[in-house]
Amino acid sequence: MGQHEEQHGEQGDVGGAVGRRSRALKIVGLTLTGTLVLGAAAVGWAYWHLNHNITSVDINSALGDDRPARAVANPSPSASAAAAPLPTGSLNILVLGSDSRSGKADEELGGGDSSGARSDTAMVVHIDAGRTRATVVSIPRDTLVTRPSCPLASGGSTAVAYGAMFNSAYEVGGPVCAVKTVESITNVRMDHCIEIDFSGFAQLVDALGGVDVTTAQDIDDDMSHLHLKAGAHHLDGKRALALARTRHGIGDGSDLGRIGLQQQLVKALSARLAATNLLTDPARLYRAADAVTAGLTTDTGLDSLPELTRLGQSLKGLTADHVKTVMMPVVTAPSDPNRVIAKEPAASELWASLR
Repeated sequence: MGQHEEQHGEQGDVGGAVGRRSRALKIVGLTLTGTLVLGAAAVGWAYWHLNHNITSVDINSALGDDRPARAVANPSPSASAAAAPLPTGSLNILVLGSDSRSGKADEELGGGDSSGARSDTAMVVHIDAGRTRATVVSIPRDTLVTRPSCPLASGGSTAVAYGAMFNSAYEVGGPVCAVKTVESITNVRMDHCIEIDFSGFAQLVDALGGVDVTTAQDIDDDMSHLHLKAGAHHLDGKRALALARTRHGIGDGSDLGRIGLQQQLVKALSARLAATNLLTDPARLYRAADAVTAGLTTDTGLDSLPELTRLGQSLKGLTADHVKTVMMPVVTAPSDPNRVIAKEPAASELWASLR
């Protein structure tokens, strides 16, 4: 009888242990399931958030067919685009840097005290066929051009303007007029347009941990709030943005000196992106993606994460060493010593090389 009770007690202990392990495993399983569900929800929310950050403009519909011919056919992505081979054709992308220069946040980043958005930076990025080399051509904002008639979102259109400053196109008609003006002076079709808000640029630099630049001369610009000695510097977002805005503390104080600094920043940012493996740091990847998309306006061909990702994947063979930066050849305008005009035939020869 005692032996039976002892065996029964041992079986009871074993049964209890099994029961406790079963409950523990169930709790672990439920916890893991809950974690996976929450993780999936977080990923889904992050995707939705980043996708909805992007603002788009239907430039193709606004401008119609009265445009330069495409160099290579670029069909719209289909439902199976993700499974299709990555595109390798040449591309011309107009990249605009816009600056509202208003509001407390902008003031903290060194902006001016004027209101209204401006396109302070305009670069035509030509990507060669094969997408392993690129040429970035900066157009000085002070260039005098014939600004074509541009459609307005509110209806109607602007009048043709002769001898207008290049950056006035963005002021009167946004990205649509900027694209039409660039195409009219270059006879090069812009396949895409990307507008980056300067404050978003500053946040991107911070998300990447800053950028490294080397200045050839001292910079002392009270307007951009930047003061740097000549030499190597590691800049955070605020100071990188100040460098992009600097013009009065270098050279003759014109926009031409600033373009050189902006092109240096493009190279520095490209190098930083290449050196930072964002895929191994999801938190940094999200911060960088959030910074980019929050300050991004694109044409409707690039207005979603899949389309932007596909473009990025197609450029994986393009390194900073294979990015050439130049400025559209210009000379002082006869009508105004503070303005420039395209230098011919050098400017036309440059644009012809990008077609």
